[in-house]
Amino acid sequence: MITFLHGKLVEALPTQVIVNVNGVGYEALIPLSSYDKLPQPGQEVKLLTQLVIREDAHTLYGFMTPDERDLFRLLINTVSGIGPKTALNVLSGMNPVAFRGAVANGDVKALSQISGVGKKTAERIVVELRDKVGAVGAWEAASAQRTLSPADQKVNDAVLALMALGFKQVDAHDTVRQAQAALGSQATVEELVRACLKKGA
Repeated sequence: MITFLHGKLVEALPTQVIVNVNGVGYEALIPLSSYDKLPQPGQEVKLLTQLVIREDAHTLYGFMTPDERDLFRLLINTVSGIGPKTALNVLSGMNPVAFRGAVANGDVKALSQISGVGKKTAERIVVELRDKVGAVGAWEAASAQRTLSPADQKVNDAVLALMALGFKQVDAHDTVRQAQAALGSQATVEELVRACLKKGA
């Protein structure tokens, strides 16, 4: 079992990375949520991994946080009909905390807006995971304990607010970063969200 890769980031694409670990290049498929957190190519990176073995392929999946890997494992091991590709789509469209909230609240509409997840799959996710999301390492506690700078905390809060309004995670993150660059680091969460909504209108 390969638990993590620690080495130099050789190549980073929105869907995959190559990491040089002591002269061996490992390719791993990643969600957009992890792509957002990657360092620049040439820098060191530690990627948590999950190896999925099928008859025709051995595929390595990589994640920048334990939350992402936990959610990936939960989806592919618990929900019937969900494979690695759909699990990556879920992570690309919704962060683990938002996903846990959507499942707990039975928010089929929010889940079905994720690429590759239709209404029936969303309903199955809610039915099969509602009693189990609490077993996946304390996502909310980890999020609350994460130490962020005031500016980064505002970005985080603004991204979550936009996601609650229907934005995809990667779009929300990019739009908030652009708004912060335009308004400055002193901008409030409300000002950032308002600027993003005005831009998206």
